[in-house]
Amino acid sequence: MEKGEWDNCTLPVEFHLLGMGNIPTLQTPLFLLSLIIYLVTMVGNILIVVVVMADQHLHTCMYFFLGNLSSLEICYSSTILPRLLASFLTGDRTISAHGCIVQFYFFAALACTECYLLAAMSYDRYLAICQPLLYAGLMTWKLCLQMAAWSWLMGFLICTVVTSFLLQLKFCGPKAIDHFFCDFTTLLDLACSDTRAVTIVSFFLCVLDVVFPFLFTLASYVCIIAAILRIPSSVGRQKAFSTCSSHLTVVTLFYGTLIIVYLMPRTAPLRQLNKVFSFFYTVLTPLVNPLIYSLRNREVREALRKALRKALACTQSSQQLCTLL
Repeated sequence: MEKGEWDNCTLPVEFHLLGMGNIPTLQTPLFLLSLIIYLVTMVGNILIVVVVMADQHLHTCMYFFLGNLSSLEICYSSTILPRLLASFLTGDRTISAHGCIVQFYFFAALACTECYLLAAMSYDRYLAICQPLLYAGLMTWKLCLQMAAWSWLMGFLICTVVTSFLLQLKFCGPKAIDHFFCDFTTLLDLACSDTRAVTIVSFFLCVLDVVFPFLFTLASYVCIIAAILRIPSSVGRQKAFSTCSSHLTVVTLFYGTLIIVYLMPRTAPLRQLNKVFSFFYTVLTPLVNPLIYSLRNREVREALRKALRKALACTQSSQQLCTLL
């Protein structure tokens, strides 16, 4: 490319998301599958938020963080799935350049926030299991609010810095993004200007917003597991483990797929496999989180049963009132 052409390269008008492939017969099944996943994700996470707010027994730090996580998953799914559903339905895979940057910003900010929230939840479980006598004094509501606020603030602040560097890049040549959403690495692949600055900045910020929370979460669970193994009775060990098993499952699913996606070699044969794992941690993880917490957590199950009984009672009362009238 000539120097003049490089100088004229700017942010293109639009990008073309290649998605899951161009097989017409799969578009309808993929649309229906994605629609079901989105609806179940929204309903499940909204239920968790409502139950945590409505049930007095769940007004603790542990469930406060869970409510934050479910609120985050609602936003997280909404950054990717509505656009994906529209592309399946209409066949239009184009996305404006600014829309692509906005999608990346909110997706990345929410993903970073989730890393911090999972770390905060692991610290809460560490204090509850390893320091039970000091838990009430250490894990105060003030600390809970501060940890949740800092999680959201850090996630969005760090991604604001990365996005500002992305906006300075020049894009030339093909506008096709071989993915179903606008990810950081796919945008870098399309840049024709020097990407060293944004790569270095994103690397250091990645250490701050992904690696550090991951290591903190890992260290917390090493201490938790060590403390559980020191409990003499099997019943005591099982009871202690049940308080953190749901969170440990969510952490494993989230970080497991995240590590595979971003450490997998970026070669052509592995590109489709990369999309599958990306689909798992961006779309399926928000779906399974409420299922994991509702199926594996006795208090959440009890709260959901109470809420359903109240809803049924209200429905029956309304029907009886209508009959009388």
